[in-house]
Amino acid sequence: EICIQIGEQLMNLHINYEQAKEYSKLEWFENEGVPFSWRVEKMRLSNDKRVVVVNESLRLGPIPPECFEYRLGNRSALDWVIDQYQVSKDSRSGIESDPNRLDDEEYIVRLLGKVVTVSVETVRLVNELAQAVKMGDWMDVVE
Repeated sequence: EICIQIGEQLMNLHINYEQAKEYSKLEWFENEGVPFSWRVEKMRLSNDKRVVVVNESLRLGPIPPECFEYRLGNRSALDWVIDQYQVSKDSRSGIESDPNRLDDEEYIVRLLGKVVTVSVETVRLVNELAQAVKMGDWMDVVE
């Protein structure tokens, strides 16, 4: 029963990630010496992984450490978004890929907050599942 409940919560969380609330403990920090912009060229994490440098004028943090515990393959979901949501140009065709949305200039920044929420909640639910179901419970089913 608990496995089904947690599984459904995880499924809903991941299917509906774009409707997730932005992580409530994140704050936006503006660089006062630079004109404000939502535009993303290439984001990066600070060395201590506590802040996302969105652009020259905007930073987001603090990023909770558990955000990096949820991984898609060999990197966290946040690392994946930071890597994929950047302006790039194909060297052969010269075609530029720009993830910034003209109809919603805050989209990428909001997405970061939602990905942090989904990551932290995923870690919480997986830990809850691990507490609810012990390895011995599975071994009894196999026998």
